[in-house]
Formats: sequence, C-alpha cells, structure tokens
Amino acid sequence: MARTRRPSPQTAAVLTALAEQPGTWRHGYELGQEVGLKAGSLYPILIRLADRGLLEATWEADPPTGRPPRHLYRLTGAGATLAAEVAAETRAAPRNAGPATELRGAW
Repeated sequence: MARTRRPSPQTAAVLTALAEQPGTWRHGYELGQEVGLKAGSLYPILIRLADRGLLEATWEADPPTGRPPRHLYRLTGAGATLAAEVAAETRAAPRNAGPATELRGAW
C-alpha cells in the first residue's frame, strides 16, 4: 500500500521510538511515557499502525503475578521502512517550519 500522506508529528514520534529498538516488544505505557502522549492519543495511533500492517501486536505471555497481561508492539518490516522514511524527512525538513507546515496532510 502506497503512503499518500505524511504521518502526524505524534505518529512520527511513536514510529521513531519503536525504531530505536526495532526487534524489541514494547508496551503502550512505556511508549506513552517516552513520547509524551496520553493513552487517548497513543492507543488510536498504535491500533491504526497495526491495522495498516506497520506494527505487530501481541499479548504479554507471562505477566507478573497480580497484573493482567499487556499488549505489546513492535515494528514490522514495512513499519521499519516507514520509520526510516519519516526519520529522513524529519532530517531534511527546514528547521524554521512552523506548526501549520508540520500538521499539513497529517494522518
């Protein structure tokens, strides 16, 4: 599937955080803390990325006693490719671009 729009800054932040450890399963709370997003913003992004085949999602196999299992996420090959494209676009973007430019065409 060809991407037609740039990811939002929030989606780009999630992709970038996941790309730092692409083979590692990460849980949402940890990602939210890292990128500064609350659950109401983070989980729709994670669900959308998983629905598009950019993330793998699974349940934690052996949660500690007394805690329910958590959903875990990691990038797929396509997700890693998109994360690299987003990183390249971010490096190439003009430094003086304002918020209107950053949000144009956001997911």
